[in-house]
Amino acid sequence: MDYSTEQAFLSMIRTYERVIYKVCYLYTTPSSPLNDLYQEVIINLWRSFPKFRHDCKESTWIYRIALNTCISFIRKEKKIPEIVSLTLDDDRMEEADETQIMLKKLYRMISHLGQLEKSIIFLYLEEKSYEEIAETTGLTISNVATKLSRIKEKLRKMKEE
Repeated sequence: MDYSTEQAFLSMIRTYERVIYKVCYLYTTPSSPLNDLYQEVIINLWRSFPKFRHDCKESTWIYRIALNTCISFIRKEKKIPEIVSLTLDDDRMEEADETQIMLKKLYRMISHLGQLEKSIIFLYLEEKSYEEIAETTGLTISNVATKLSRIKEKLRKMKEE
């Protein structure tokens, strides 16, 4: 790749760095640390960058590659059981504000969802429209709406337990 292509790629990564980290965070497990997933996503984005045809939004393309990379990475590591801590250390809990505690609980609940459900709820939490979620996941808009409703209900039940 030439210098201008490399600069365009780096600029895109800087723009969407937080989004990529958020996707990776959802799929982080003890056997799949955040930095490993992030690095894998960046590598796949780099490999795919020359083939990006701009027939969808840049953000949609990044979400799609990030989600698919994380799902593939987790499938490879699936043989190792996932361990999710259900409590925060008292010291850390005192330091964290209420919003952080709620977010950690939400992400913990989301970690128990299936791969597609995680993808859908993540995109929803990123305030993507049903159309954008459908385009990213390959589902129909009505299917996204149905699945999202079921996911919300699952999360409500998890919260009550």
